[in-house]
Amino acid sequence: MHSNPGGRDDARTVLTLVTGPGAAAREAAIAAHLSDLHEDRSAPIMQAIILEGLASGISPLDDLPPGQTLARIAPGCLCCTGNLVLRVTLNRLLRQRPHRIFIGVADSGHLDQLRSWLQSEPYDQLLRLTSDLKA
Repeated sequence: MHSNPGGRDDARTVLTLVTGPGAAAREAAIAAHLSDLHEDRSAPIMQAIILEGLASGISPLDDLPPGQTLARIAPGCLCCTGNLVLRVTLNRLLRQRPHRIFIGVADSGHLDQLRSWLQSEPYDQLLRLTSDLKA
């Protein structure tokens, strides 16, 4: 009998794309969602956040609780010019086996292509995409 770490039915990491009008709004939406997730569990779950671009001032994600990882990557279309940086960052985070990953997307112009890329090999075996979180 195999054990299922964290009680997950699906071994894939849950991935949510976060869209919105600005970095502050996207980061606030992620912070609110993280708070909701922690209230539902007695033990914290490991989550990772990838944000495109730099924070504009103080971010609600500056003081993350233990088990949360934040990575910022240079702004640029994540499915075009930023693809390599996103791939390297995502692969590094996936080695830590987080339960959930949020990706804050600055430009939603190529969101369908990004989603398609995240659902192709090898990520189709590693990630389970949810509905987008709109800030």
